[in-house]
This record gives sequence, C-alpha cells and structure tokens, in this order.
Amino acid sequence: MVRIGIIGCGRILAAHLEGYQLLREAGVEFEITALCSRKAEDAQSYIKRGEGPPQRSAVSDIPGDPLAVQDQYLSDFQPDVEVEVFTDYEELIASDRVDAINDFTIHSLHHKIALSAFSKGKHVLSQKPLAVTMEGARQMCAAAESSGVTFGVFENLRFVPFVRHYAWAFGENGPAGDLQMALMGNIGTWWAPDLVVAETPWRHEMIKGGGMSLDLGPHFFDMIRYIGGSEIESISGQTEVVEPIRYIMRDGEKAESFPCDADDTFYANFKTASGASGTMFGSWAGQGTKTTIAEGPVFYGTHGRVTGDEIHLSDRDAPLCLSELYEKEADPELQALHFPLGLTNDFALAQYDWIKAIETGTQPECSGNEGLADLACAYAVVESNLADRRVTLEEILTGSLRDYQKPIDQTIGL
Repeated sequence: MVRIGIIGCGRILAAHLEGYQLLREAGVEFEITALCSRKAEDAQSYIKRGEGPPQRSAVSDIPGDPLAVQDQYLSDFQPDVEVEVFTDYEELIASDRVDAINDFTIHSLHHKIALSAFSKGKHVLSQKPLAVTMEGARQMCAAAESSGVTFGVFENLRFVPFVRHYAWAFGENGPAGDLQMALMGNIGTWWAPDLVVAETPWRHEMIKGGGMSLDLGPHFFDMIRYIGGSEIESISGQTEVVEPIRYIMRDGEKAESFPCDADDTFYANFKTASGASGTMFGSWAGQGTKTTIAEGPVFYGTHGRVTGDEIHLSDRDAPLCLSELYEKEADPELQALHFPLGLTNDFALAQYDWIKAIETGTQPECSGNEGLADLACAYAVVESNLADRRVTLEEILTGSLRDYQKPIDQTIGL
C-alpha cells in the first residue's frame, strides 16, 4: 500500500482530499500518513473532523472551481490512520512514514522538494507548473529517471470529462476529424479585476510564482496538446501587467495591497506540429465584468466544431450532444480507460493515474515529461514577449532561449 506525505496545506488541499476520498470509496488502497506545512496548525486543521484548529474558508464561489471546495478531513475516509505533522519538508521526506510525496507548495519550491524526494528514492506528484523555470524542470525529470521512481505532474484539466470527450472527438476515427483550429480564453473570470489570486500574493511575483502564464498556461496548453494529439511547434506571445497593485479583501474592503511584477494577462498564437493553429488568452484583470468565449473553448476539425457539450458536424444541420454521442459511440475500452472505476472527478482521476503508476512501476499519463512540455509552452509565451518575436518550442526545451528565466535561475540558485 502506498503511503503518501503531503507537503503544502493551503486551501487547495480540500479539493485534493475530496478526490482522495472518492478513490477510497471506489476501493483504491493507499494511506496519507503525513502532512507538512510551515505552520503546524494549517496541517492539523485537515486531520480530524471536530478536532484541531478551524480550516480556512474557501475563497471562491464559482461552480467547479477547486478553490470553492472546503470542509474536507482525512478522518472522513481514513479514520484509523495516524497522521504525523511536520513543519520541515526535508524531515517529512526523510521519514520512514512515507513512500511518496504530493507537493502542493509555491512554484519556486517544486524543484527543491522533488530533487530531495528523488534522492531518497521516493515517488512524487508535483503541482503544475512543474517548476518556476525550465532548468528546474529539466533537473527534476533527469533526477526522476536516474532514481527509477514514478514522477507525475498534477494536470487535472485533461481528466475533466468534457476534455476526455473532446480528445475522443478529434482522435483516431473521431467524429470531428483532425484538429484544425482552436480558440479559448477568458478575462476577469477569476480574481479580477485587482484581487490577489486566492489570497496568495506569491502568484504575482516573478521569482516565486511566475504570473498567469505559468499558473494557468500549462493547463491550457496541456489541453491543446492532449486534444489535438500533437506537440506545440511555435508560439507568438504577449504578456502584460494590467493591474500592478493587487488587493486582499476583508469584509468587502481592500485590507492589504501587494505589488505585482509578473504578468496578469497573456495572449498567445500557437501552431502544432500537425498543422493545427489557434489563439488563447487569459487575464486576472478586467474591470466591469467577465468575458468568455462561446460555451468555453472552441475547436474546429476537418468534420465539425465542438464547444461546451455540443458537436456540430458538417454533414448535419443541427448540433448533437457530445457526451451522449461519446457514451453511445466511443469504444467501451476507451471509456473505461478515460474513467476507471466509474470515476469522473478530475482530481480523483489524476491521483489514481499516479497511484496506479506507482503500483505498476511505470510512469503516469501525466508524467514529469508531460509537465516539462506544458511548462515549455507557457515559457514560450513570456520569452516570445521579451524577445519580441515568434519562438519555437525547441528553443525553450533546449534552453537556447531563456532570457526571461535567467534572473529567476540566478535568484533561486539554478
């Protein structure tokens, strides 16, 4: 049985515990035996219902937002497991209480935690982005390979049901044909126009968090790569700091302010190796109200258009329900692969992907190398903006273009 230690006990932990509870209810065997946080009370608040310090409340009320999940406790699904609390992640990693590490810390710590875990022969599931620079991510992947452990990145978006459906629609013999074009983006949907993202000021710091391109870019590009079945070849990007001062709200008032030196807005045009092209944008700014595209991301293929839960084929006058078409026509083996044990929660599916890989001695679908490719796409956006030209992914992956990253690497010792 895999014994898991979790490092980082911020608000997002509630959504992860919800996923782990669903796994337990589905019969998956594992134990979470240790939690680590800078403040012991933050870890203690997630251990036993009715005991310990109170949990911090959710910071979102957007349906489907993981940061809207709250009131989750380890005792709800593993009441007999003794959970040890650490305030030093090195001590947790060195402990004989854990076989594997979940890293939910700030972006600039990911490479340090992973390298420490790999040196002790322990498996890792790291949050996205894989690291705060490409050099950190490359070192993580190399160390994982040399130590022979399982290394995953938590890219939960590809496990969301509609993304699975899209991948089928544009996959081999899929009804939408080969992917040709994609359009996606939103302005002001989350943490806008000037709020601190999830009350985490570090996300707005270039050194610690990297801004919106690094925070949400890997999610978006992972979805494109997965649905289109092809690597991103080149990107032309633009980034902006639209709101240079950010605020934490208390009782409807601006209580604290923080400077923002990392992008809160990005635009990217991309092309894939298979010839598909597209545009994406995102912003944590935007006064007034939010702006979104259609029913969400829009994809065009050689046989039709997909958006929301709708597929409009070129040989039909009316659209069809994509989820119903998937359930009716997708190969049952593929459906079982997409949604093992009948699971549909994306957090549970991402965790199961990693745990099964540990059990079988393999790498998960969302491996460290997948995370490396997603991070390269995100960094292509900011490097393109700085270089004022279109850049190739090869430049980013090899490190031949890293002008934006140099001061970050120097600061964190890479």
